[in-house]
Amino acid sequence: MAEDDYDDVDMGYEDEPPEPEIEEGMEEDQENNNEDAPDDVVGDAEEKLQETVERPRKTSKFMTKYERARILGTRALQISMNAPVMVELEGETDPLEIAMKELRERKIPFTIRRYLPDGSYEDWGVDELIVEDSGKRQVGGD
Repeated sequence: MAEDDYDDVDMGYEDEPPEPEIEEGMEEDQENNNEDAPDDVVGDAEEKLQETVERPRKTSKFMTKYERARILGTRALQISMNAPVMVELEGETDPLEIAMKELRERKIPFTIRRYLPDGSYEDWGVDELIVEDSGKRQVGGD
């Protein structure tokens, strides 16, 4: 008896959803709205390009030891997972050594995002930052 009750219930599912009815005057309005949409998207893209114009940076051009550790660890993990190596190898097999060599040659394609107290942030490319090696030798920074 429970099966009969379940079969009688209309769950509201159909093969295809019903098409919305469009009045004749509404078709013209929808066409005009669709024409405006690409202009809005282009306008937004132009505004974003203007926003990404480089402003004077507030943070230091030196890479911190924490950023260095994070970059080397992340890049070494990528290399150990068979990511393409960006430098010529001279017998190195350790992923961390390869990552350090890439950092010395400024070939790591990462961007560091530094958040500021006001909620904004600055993006720095690894190739833009001055890196101090563990041997206290400075690398980069034109």
